[in-house]
Amino acid sequence: MDFKLYGGILILYFVRITGSYGLAMTLFSIVSLSNACFEVPTGIFSDLIGRKKTVLYGAFFATLSAIFYALGGSFWILGVGAFCEGISRSWYSGNNEAFLHDSLNQSGNKERFAEFLGKTSAMFQLALMVSAVIGSILANWSFPLIMWLSVIPQALCFFIALFLKNPDRLTPGQSNIFSHFKISVFHLWNNRKLRLLSLQSILSYGIGESSFNFGAVFINTIWPLWAIGFSKMISYGGATLSYWFSGKIIKKFGAINILIIANIYTRIANFIAYGKPTIISPVLMASSSVFYGATEVSKKTLMQKEYTQEQRATLESTNALFGNIFYALFSPLLGLIADHYSPAIALLFVQFCMLSVLYINFKLKKMETR
Repeated sequence: MDFKLYGGILILYFVRITGSYGLAMTLFSIVSLSNACFEVPTGIFSDLIGRKKTVLYGAFFATLSAIFYALGGSFWILGVGAFCEGISRSWYSGNNEAFLHDSLNQSGNKERFAEFLGKTSAMFQLALMVSAVIGSILANWSFPLIMWLSVIPQALCFFIALFLKNPDRLTPGQSNIFSHFKISVFHLWNNRKLRLLSLQSILSYGIGESSFNFGAVFINTIWPLWAIGFSKMISYGGATLSYWFSGKIIKKFGAINILIIANIYTRIANFIAYGKPTIISPVLMASSSVFYGATEVSKKTLMQKEYTQEQRATLESTNALFGNIFYALFSPLLGLIADHYSPAIALLFVQFCMLSVLYINFKLKKMETR
C-alpha cells in the first residue's frame, strides 16, 4: 500500500505542474476533503458488512488514484487522482485497525494489540523508506517514470486483499447506519478522555501531516533532488524501528509519557532546523522520527481502549473525519504562507501551532494521575 516511488517528493511533482505552493497543497487538501466526505459511511460499512470487502474497495481506488497522478498534465487531472486517493483512504481508515483488533480478539491475543499494530505498521514505514530513496534518484531522470511505476504496487494490493480472511462478527451490528453514527458520536461526546484524545489526534494530524508533506520543499532548498530520498530514508527508517519496538517502549515508559517526550523533542529539533537553516537541518527534521511509531501506537492504543466494540471502526472514522477536515483547511494555508514568505517561515509557523497538542497531552497526563 505504501510502496510509492513518489511518496517522498509528491509535493515537488505537484509544484512542477501547478507552479504554486498554494495550489500544490490544495491538491493534498482535496485528498483530505474527499477522505472526510466518505470517512464515516465507509467506517459504518466496515462495521456492518465486513472488513475484507472494505480493504478491496480501498485498494481499487488507490490504483485509480495512482493512474490519474501518472497521467498528470494539469491541476484538474491531478485533482481527480487526489479525489480517488481520498476515497481509498476512507475505505482503509478505521477499518484496517479494526480488522487487526478483531482478528487478534478472535485468536485470544487482544491484549497484544499495541505489539502487533507496531510491527505491522513498521512494514509500511519500511516500504516508504525504500521507495523514497529509489524514487528521488529516478526522479532526476524522469518524474513520469516514477509515477507510472507506482501504479504497480497498488494493483498488487488489490490482488493480495483477495486472500485476506474476514474475522467472524464479534458483535451484532446495527442495521440503521444513521442510528449507528448517532450512537458513536454520542459516545465520543460523553467520554471526556476520548474527547481529549480525539482533539490531540485531529490537531496533530492536520498540522503535522501538512508539515510533513510540505517538508520536501524546504529540504530541496538545501539539498539536491536526488538527496531528498536519503533524508526520507532517515525519517522512515527511524519510524520503522520506532513502530517495531513500540510495544516494549510503551510498556516501559507509558503511552502518555511518550506523547509528551516526543512532542518536546520534536519542537526543539524543528525550531533549530527551520530557525537557522543549514546543511544538517534535514537530518534534524528526520531525527524526530525515532518517536513517530511509538507515539502513533500510543495514541491508537489509548483510543482503542475507550471505543465500544459495536462502533469501533465508526468511532475511528468519525475521529479521522474531523482530522481530515482540519487538514484540508490547514494545508492550503501552509502553502500560501510559503508563497508569500518562504518554506522555512511556513514550517516555523507549524511549530508554534503544535504547542497546542503538547498542552492537551499534559491535560491527559493530569487525568491519568488522578
